[in-house]
Amino acid sequence: MNKQEIYDYLKANGIWHEVTEHPAVFNMEELDAVELPYPDCDAKNLFVRDDKRRSYYLITVKGDKRVDLKEFRKTYGTKPLTFVKPDELADILGLIPGAVSPFGLLNDVEKKVVFCIDAAFRESPGLIGIHPNDNTATVWLKADDLIMIIREHGNDVKVVTI
Repeated sequence: MNKQEIYDYLKANGIWHEVTEHPAVFNMEELDAVELPYPDCDAKNLFVRDDKRRSYYLITVKGDKRVDLKEFRKTYGTKPLTFVKPDELADILGLIPGAVSPFGLLNDVEKKVVFCIDAAFRESPGLIGIHPNDNTATVWLKADDLIMIIREHGNDVKVVTI
């Protein structure tokens, strides 16, 4: 799904959301320069895989958090993790670096990526801000709605504490 298809999907399914259009951003530092309506709810996404390319994970945390992949591995019992290369990102999620988003999971035809969302997003106000598969906008929606969307698509979802 592309940006417009994401907007159409949300509207067709009656899912509350707001959109903030902005210049293209490729990392959290660039996003800091954008005025956001819910700055404490913006997300950072890490697309990683195990060393055998058998298991893929999209780890989504609040923008100000750091993710220790070694600690994640110990806590959640994964094999050693490394970042996915741009060609794999394009093949699996249909995305480019800088536009990684949980909405990319809607492009995961094989449904092989496990979505790991930080439990902190479910705390008040319960919102999350993510790219609509394009880094020129941020879509704000309820974290529980995002979890429902991804589960309905068929990907495994784990609410994790990071």
